[in-house]
Order: sequence, then C-alpha cells, then structure tokens
Amino acid sequence: MQTLLDQAVAHIISQENFDQANFDVAAVVANLGPDVVEAMLVDLLAEEERVKFNKFKTYFPDTGRFRRELYPKHLEFFAAGKEYLERLFRAANRVGKSVAGAYEVTAHLTGQYPHWWEGWTVPRSIAAWAAGDTNETTRDIIQKELLGEVTWNEAGKKTLNGSGMIPRDCIGRITWKSGVQDMVDTALIKHTSGRWSQLGLKSFDQGRRVFQGTAKDVIWLDEECPEDVYGECLTRLATTNGRLLTTFTPLNGRTAVVKSFDAKPQNQ
Repeated sequence: MQTLLDQAVAHIISQENFDQANFDVAAVVANLGPDVVEAMLVDLLAEEERVKFNKFKTYFPDTGRFRRELYPKHLEFFAAGKEYLERLFRAANRVGKSVAGAYEVTAHLTGQYPHWWEGWTVPRSIAAWAAGDTNETTRDIIQKELLGEVTWNEAGKKTLNGSGMIPRDCIGRITWKSGVQDMVDTALIKHTSGRWSQLGLKSFDQGRRVFQGTAKDVIWLDEECPEDVYGECLTRLATTNGRLLTTFTPLNGRTAVVKSFDAKPQNQ
C-alpha cells in the first residue's frame, strides 16, 4: 500500500503543467496543512515501527539492494543444515556471521521459516541455547542481536524492546541471570504451533559444567569455544538430531575446534 507521501508525490507529478525543473519541494512542504503532516507522520512512524520490531521479516528479501542472492555464503550456511549436524560460518569480522546465526536460531524458535528456506526445519517448538565467550559479550552481542535492548515497561518492570531478530510479538516471559546486570537467563518464544520455545543464554567462561543437563534441539556458539565445551554441546544434541551452529573468526589459529572442521587428507 502506498503511503500518503507516495500518493501526494504521484498526484503532483501527474498534473498537466508539472515542471520538474522548477518544482519547489520546500515550498510545497511548507504549505502542507498540519492535518496532512500528522497523517503522513503516523504512516511513516508505523512503517518505522514495523521494520524495527519485525527485523526477521526484512532480512534476505527477494528483491532490492539487499536481496538474498547477494549473500551466497549465508544461504549456503543455512542450506547445509539439512544434511549436517555441525556447521561453522568461519569468516572475517563484520561480514554478518552473527546475523546468520541469529537469523537461523529465530527461524527455529518461531517456526517462521521464509518461503525460500532450504535448510533443516523443526515442525514444533524447541529448546535452544545461544552462547558467547563471556557473560558480558553474550549480553551485549547475542542477547541484543536476538532480543533487542533492555528497557522498562509501563509497570516499571525490566523487559526487552524486541528490536532484535526475534519479532517483538513472539517474546514471552523473561527470566534474568543473577549476578550479571541486565543479562537474560531464559526467554520463552512463541512458536507457530501455538506452543513456546525456550531460549537460554550462556557463556564459555562459565566452564563445561553449565553446558551439562537436558537435551537441546539447537545450539548457537558465537565465537570460538573451548574444545570441552564444544564436546558437551554435541552431547546435548545426541538424542534430538538437533543442530550445532558455530560462527567465529579464527583468531587463535588452527585450534582443535578449527581443525575438526577442516577436510582431512585422504591418507588419514
């Protein structure tokens, strides 16, 4: 649907005596009535809110300057999930590794797979973890990427504004981690089945012990983790046929985790 501004522009251009070379935009805007300006602002603000709180719907579109065909590595990463239990998006900094991880985790948590999705799918609500190297980086990067900014609601209760990858209207009950300011422990996420998926946030510096426990369907490790933590995460997926996503830049060289993804020579 066209916005009021689009309609106004289209109307002006369609006039018989319209002269683009001498068209004074500033004069037209200055003479707009307050009711017209208010109506335009309502329309524009509604669109801004729709994009801000439904980020997932705007990524990897069919067309436009950010059309998904321009991101073949991301699409390859998603598609590989149909066959592989473990995947690594290994690339330089600032190329969208965390965006890929957040996008796929959101798809599984909500069940809102895009029409072009060729990767692994889950037809039910899931239990997932997302983890970074410290509590602080998990909070400042992963939590923000998935759930948005920490804020306060009208009742004065701490919450999240939903400006992350997970749509705001899918975010349910939040529990907060003790001892770490403003860090989420668990969040319930509405699934298309009508049930609730559960997302837990963790960090590698807590050690292997905190990665023990119940089975998980999806685990996302953003940054390279210690080998024992990685092994523990694989154990959590053993009975679910789930998926382990890892996204990082290999700053520590060819560690055990990095080498585990490298193709082995045929004589080994």
